[in-house]
Amino acid sequence: MYDFHSPKQKTAIGSQETEPRPSNIIQIDQNLLETRLDRLVAEKVAELLNAMLDAEADEIANAAKYERTGERKAYRAGHYDRSLTAKAGRLALKVPKLKGAVFESAVIERYRRREESVEEALIDMYLAGVSTRQVDDISQLLWGDRMPSQTLSDKLKKVYGEIEAWRTRPLEDEYPYVFMDGVWHKRSWGGHVENVSVLVAIGVNAEGHREVIGVAEGMKEDRDSWEQFVRSMIERGLKGVRLVVGDRCAGLVATVGSMLLKARYQRCMVHFMRNVLSKTPPTHREWASAALKAIFAMESRESALAKAEQVAMEMESRRLKAAANCLREGVGETTTYLLDEFPDGHRRRIRTNNMIERPDREIRRRTRVVGGFPDGNSALMLICARIRHVTANEWSTRRYLDMSRLGDNLVEAN
Repeated sequence: MYDFHSPKQKTAIGSQETEPRPSNIIQIDQNLLETRLDRLVAEKVAELLNAMLDAEADEIANAAKYERTGERKAYRAGHYDRSLTAKAGRLALKVPKLKGAVFESAVIERYRRREESVEEALIDMYLAGVSTRQVDDISQLLWGDRMPSQTLSDKLKKVYGEIEAWRTRPLEDEYPYVFMDGVWHKRSWGGHVENVSVLVAIGVNAEGHREVIGVAEGMKEDRDSWEQFVRSMIERGLKGVRLVVGDRCAGLVATVGSMLLKARYQRCMVHFMRNVLSKTPPTHREWASAALKAIFAMESRESALAKAEQVAMEMESRRLKAAANCLREGVGETTTYLLDEFPDGHRRRIRTNNMIERPDREIRRRTRVVGGFPDGNSALMLICARIRHVTANEWSTRRYLDMSRLGDNLVEAN
């Protein structure tokens, strides 16, 4: 029999205890391992991307790097070094250069847009009051490396510098059509919060592509602000303007007349119709809306002005004197797009400021989230970052208007 009270037997039968084993036989430096793994991943990703760049160059050249073939369309001309920030970290790329063709890489474009998104996110976080520690943690997810808190200001300065360089870049093309608008936001000024305006200009160049050509804080949408804004664009090279489209603003109209001497002014048709309808009682608005649409359906300026007078007289007979006066006062500058110098195919797009509405919506959405800005530069940098982000895609690369007929129309008009 076994004595279950015996410690020796209990150990042998009940708990089956064994000799203690040594712990930590192999010790690993976790930080060193992660660093080396990160470096290895970055090297492999860079190697893969460089191979993709070479493949893109071969496709454009229609031949491999050293291939001898009569079907070759371009030749290799070395490469240039470029770094990109990815989830794997900072990548060193060798971008091919071609002789006889332009090398445009889809790989570079994807990562370029990612970098711009990260820059915008940094500015958003900073202006929204996120702590530097939180920015450090989030940057690990966005950029792939941690950012010491003391370097945050340096990175923001770099971002601000790049955005400012984009905002003040030379304007080398001609811009026959320029759309202008002001967007209001709140900012601190002398200890008080007040509304100020950011002025935005979008041009359609001679090739028919859209481009943001001006962004500046205007304080107020008065003549001084508009003159300073337009003067800055002229100093940067703005030229060839034939039509300025915008809302009814006395300062803008006066500036166009005094500084853009060859340009005409087109009042936004949509906002003009809203102004007239705002002076019309609800019981008459359905009729008034249809009557206004009939005016802008006319195919010539003369017929549109004649139709407008008929509508104004009908308004007076319905005792809508305020609406009639508003119509008569504004219909002239709202039908500029019908002049013979502007092609028929352009009319629907140059008679309103709708083209600038998308950037405006993005500005309002961003500024509404942030609330009040601590200073003008903070607001301007965030707004510029957002505009640059939303327009750096098909918005700017897709042709907005066929400009081939504009030159002929201008010659005929003169």
